[in-house]
Order: sequence, then C-alpha cells, then structure tokens
Amino acid sequence: MIQLRGIFRNASRHAEHCLSVKSRPTPRVSISTGPQQQHATFYEFRTYYIQPHLNAAFLKLTSEKIHLRTAHSELVGYWSVEYGGLNQVFHIWKYDSYAQRASVRAALAQDPNWIEQYISKAMPMLSSQDNEVTYLVPWSKIQKPPKDGGVFELATFQMKPGGPAVWGKAFQVAVSTHIGSGYAHAVGVFHSEFGPLNQVHVLRWYESADQRAGIRHTSHQDARVVAAVRESAAYLVSQKNKLLFPCAFSPMK
Repeated sequence: MIQLRGIFRNASRHAEHCLSVKSRPTPRVSISTGPQQQHATFYEFRTYYIQPHLNAAFLKLTSEKIHLRTAHSELVGYWSVEYGGLNQVFHIWKYDSYAQRASVRAALAQDPNWIEQYISKAMPMLSSQDNEVTYLVPWSKIQKPPKDGGVFELATFQMKPGGPAVWGKAFQVAVSTHIGSGYAHAVGVFHSEFGPLNQVHVLRWYESADQRAGIRHTSHQDARVVAAVRESAAYLVSQKNKLLFPCAFSPMK
C-alpha cells in the first residue's frame, strides 16, 4: 500500500511538472540572419549585354529615349562598363515596394511611346539581360558623389552561406574602415534579396581610374585596412568588380 502511494505521488509530481512546462511562454525565435529590413524600399540592379557592333547605337537610342522610362519610376544611375565586362550597361532603379514595381511594369507594357520608340528598337540590340533585387544594408544610405565626373567601381562580394548573422559584422568593419580612412566615397552598400544570395555590392566613386589605382596601393599598406579585410576575408567565397563610366543622361555622375 505504501509503495502504491509512492507511485501515485511521483506520477502526480511528474504531471504537475509537465503542465508547468507547457504553461511557460514559448521563446520567440526569428529566422532572420541579420538586421531586418525596416522599410519596403528596394533597388533593382539591371545589367544589359549589348551586341558588340550595336553598342554605340544602343547608347545613342537610350540617351534619346530614356525620358520615356523615367516618367514611370526613379532612375538612380546608368553606367557603361569600361573594365570588368565588355559591351555592358548597368543601371539602378529605386522602388518603394513590389506593388509599385508591378504597377510600373504594367504601365510600361501599355505605353505605346515606350514600346514603339524604344523597346521595339532596343531589344534586338541586346544579347541578354539580368536583374537583381537588393536592399541597402541597415548601416548604409545612398550618398551622391561630392561632384560630377569621375568613375564608379561596383565591387561584388560573394559571402559564405548564413547571411549577415555570420559575416555581417566583419564585412561592415572592413568596408567602414576603408571608407572611414578616406580611401573611397561609398555611394551605397547593397545586400541581395533576389538573385545570388549572400551577395553584397559596394558602389564607390573616385575622381579617376588613376586616383583609384593610387588609393588602392596606399590602402594596402594601411595596417587598419589590412587587419579588417583579413577578418572579413575569412567569410569570403569570391569577389569581382567593374569600373563604370556614368552615361551623360545618368542622374548620378
């Protein structure tokens, strides 16, 4: 009898423990891999690959008709690629939301001037197109160059899987150290949302390609930059860059 009472007593305690565990608030877990996007604004990167013998004709047509496109949404910048890719143009478009972009695309499809004067002529000049949706990283904002003219560098970093929670801090330190030391003017730092994932783009401005070369040589001897880059490189898979020349009709020059 005493043994039965002990068994019932233990069973009762076990049941009470289970109920108390179930009644505890469930810890909140986020699937975010880094600082979350706080607003809907995004930037669409578009790259057009032009048939070599039609490169000049495409740029001329675009210069004459780009106003038909910018009537629908904001163009941040439009560049031709000088180094790191031949017969390419790169442009960035700003949208407040995916709904806005969908509305813009629908309006363009119904715009006879856009279709007849530009699309019908420009598309046959291209060999392919590519796009990517990006957000500004939380610690960056669009900053126009201090003056018109100069060249832009688009540096693209393919980071290891895991997102900013894994490599974000080290990458931020590397970029901030380079910029904070006066080695470059950062136009913006962007993180991919659609397209290759775990990819970060840094758009920089220089007065000239020769200035960039000189700054790069100097920065490689700066112990602060070397240390920060070495830490970030531990999370790096690959990287590439392009030197861009702003087109005459680009809002950002």
